[in-house]
Amino acid sequence: MKPTINSKEFKEAINVEQMRRSDEYTIKNYTDSKQLMLRAAKGIYDLQMWLNKKIAIVCGSGNNGGDGYALSCLLTKCGYNAQIFRIGNKFSDDGKYYYDMAIDMGVKDQLFCEDTDFKGFDIIVDCIFGTGFKGTAKDNAAKAIEKINSSGAFVISADINSGLNGDTGEGDVAVKSDLTVSIGYYKKGLFLGRAPDLIGDMINVDIGIYLV
Repeated sequence: MKPTINSKEFKEAINVEQMRRSDEYTIKNYTDSKQLMLRAAKGIYDLQMWLNKKIAIVCGSGNNGGDGYALSCLLTKCGYNAQIFRIGNKFSDDGKYYYDMAIDMGVKDQLFCEDTDFKGFDIIVDCIFGTGFKGTAKDNAAKAIEKINSSGAFVISADINSGLNGDTGEGDVAVKSDLTVSIGYYKKGLFLGRAPDLIGDMINVDIGIYLV
């Protein structure tokens, strides 16, 4: 699906604050946060496009990065060639859990720097920023976004293209994806602002979030 404000999906899309509340409600009453993160990763994994591909997963410091670490575990467990690139040395609690698991499984791990080159990869999974991001990507994150966009690889963005605002779809420096995998529910910013020009195709995966 190519995002458009005339679509049925846009009419059902929610804002970032509602997604945050729904996520918190689900974690408090129904599903452990680590399990939700694993479900998000499995939603991306189930795309089944990994065979004979060299995969880079570029991870930020929040739970979006955690989705990437969990994905690297699933891919490695099934024998696929995945490598982690970290934007920095910070982690969310759940992200650190799956990062440690990935390292224990032998996933290759590299800290992103100016000399990092993505050109040898067939698929890049963008897990730098989630839908709660606001402002402008800077420093290592901005450099990573630029290198992703110039890589020539097939780019998958997890939940939203990193650098875009989840409510407005605006962002000065943002990933251009071939596919964006929305997690839980579509967010308004996936259809607005720059998003339609930066998103190739888009799908949503249901991970059992109770909407409140």
